Amino acid sequence: MTKVKLSLMMFLEFFIWGGWAVTVTSWVSQTLHFNGVQTGLIAGATAIGAVLSPFLAGWVADNLMPAQYMLALLHLVGGVLLYMASLQTSFGPLYGLILAYAVLYMPTLGLVNAISFRQINDPKTEFAPIRVLGTIGWICAGLFISFVLHGETTSLPLKMSAAASIVLAVFSLMLPHTPPQVSEPFRVGNLFPMEVRRMFRDKSFVVFAAASFLICIPLQFYYAFTNPFLVQAGVANSASKMSLGQVSETLCMLLIPFFFRRLGVKWMLVAGMAAWVIRYGFFAYGDAHAGVWLLLAGILIHGICYDFFFVTGQIYTDRKAPAAYRGAAQGLIMLITYGIGMLVGSWLSGLVVDKYATVLADGSAAHNWRAIWLVASGLSAVVLILFVSVFKDDEDDEPNTTATTPLMVDAEPALVPEGSI
Repeated sequence: MTKVKLSLMMFLEFFIWGGWAVTVTSWVSQTLHFNGVQTGLIAGATAIGAVLSPFLAGWVADNLMPAQYMLALLHLVGGVLLYMASLQTSFGPLYGLILAYAVLYMPTLGLVNAISFRQINDPKTEFAPIRVLGTIGWICAGLFISFVLHGETTSLPLKMSAAASIVLAVFSLMLPHTPPQVSEPFRVGNLFPMEVRRMFRDKSFVVFAAASFLICIPLQFYYAFTNPFLVQAGVANSASKMSLGQVSETLCMLLIPFFFRRLGVKWMLVAGMAAWVIRYGFFAYGDAHAGVWLLLAGILIHGICYDFFFVTGQIYTDRKAPAAYRGAAQGLIMLITYGIGMLVGSWLSGLVVDKYATVLADGSAAHNWRAIWLVASGLSAVVLILFVSVFKDDEDDEPNTTATTPLMVDAEPALVPEGSI
C-alpha cells in the first residue's frame, strides 16, 4: 500500500507540471503575443523558483515539518496561485503569479523524492517503478489537453493543473508519515548543511554537479520552445505528440536498474547527454511533412535524455549524501539543475530565439528554427565532450554497480581524502 500511495503521489506531481509547463509558452507566444525573451522568462520562472526555494524546503523537511505536510501546504497555496495566473493577459501580472507559483512548486520535486527514498529500502531497484508513475501522469496531462480540452494555445491547461494541485494537497495528508530526521535551529548556514557542502570534496561529485548545471542551459531550449516550434511548424495536437517523449521515458525508467548494472553511473550520464545532441539535430532538420519522422524521433528519445541523466543523477546524489541530509542534497541538485542551469538557459534561449525571429509578409511571426536547434545541439555537444574527458566514478570499477554506498561524510575531513575521485 505504501508503494501505491507513493506512485499516486508521483502521478499527480507530474500531471500538474506536465499540464501547464508544456503549453504555457504556446499560449503566451501564440495567443498573448509575448516575444522570445518574455516567453523564455515565463518558462524560466521554475528556474528562479528552484534557486530561491529548495534549500528552505529541504531544511524544513529535514528539521521541522514532516515532509508530507510540507507537500500539502505548498500544493494548496500553489493551486490558488496557478488559477489566478490563468486569468491574466499581460506580462507583468502573469509573470509575477507564475513566479510565485514556481517558488512553491519547485521544492515539491525534491520533497516527493525525499519522501519516496525514506519509505523504500533499495532506491536503485525500487525508486524507478514508483517514479515511472510520474511520467505516466505527464503523458495523461498532454493527452487530456489535446483531445479533451483542445487547449494547446489557451489558459485551460493552467486551470486543469490548479485543480490537480488542490487534489494532491489533500492526498498528501494520506501519505506515509515522513518526520524530520534531525533537529537543528534555523540559520542561514543550515540551508547549506556542512555535511552536504562536504560532498564537494569528492571530485567526481564536483564534475557531476558542474555537468548538471551546464547541460541544463541547452535543455531549456526544449522546455521553453519545443511546443511553440511544433505549433508554428504546423504539427497538429502538439501537446499529445510531445507526450510521446514521456512514453519513452516510461520504458527507460523501468530499464534503469538493468542499465545501471551494465553501464554504471558515468556511461548512463554520457548516454543521456549524447541524446540531447542527437535530439536537437533531429529538430533542426525535421519538418511537419516529409521530415516529421525526425521531429517524432527527437521527441521519442526523451526517455534517454531525461532518465539516463536526471533520474540517474538523483540516485547518484542519494548514494553520495549522508542519510540524515538527503532532502537537502536533493535540494542542492535541484538548485544546480532546475535552478541556476535553467535560469541561465531561459535567458540564453530567449535571446537566441529572438535573434532568429522574422516577420512574414502577412505580419505573422516566424523563426529560423534550424539555426536555433543547431545552437542548442552544439552547446550540448561541448558539455558532453568535457564530461567524458574528466568524470570518473570509482564505483563503476566495482563488479556490482548496483550497491548503494553513500559517500562517508563526517566531522573528520580525513574520511573524504582531498585527492579522491
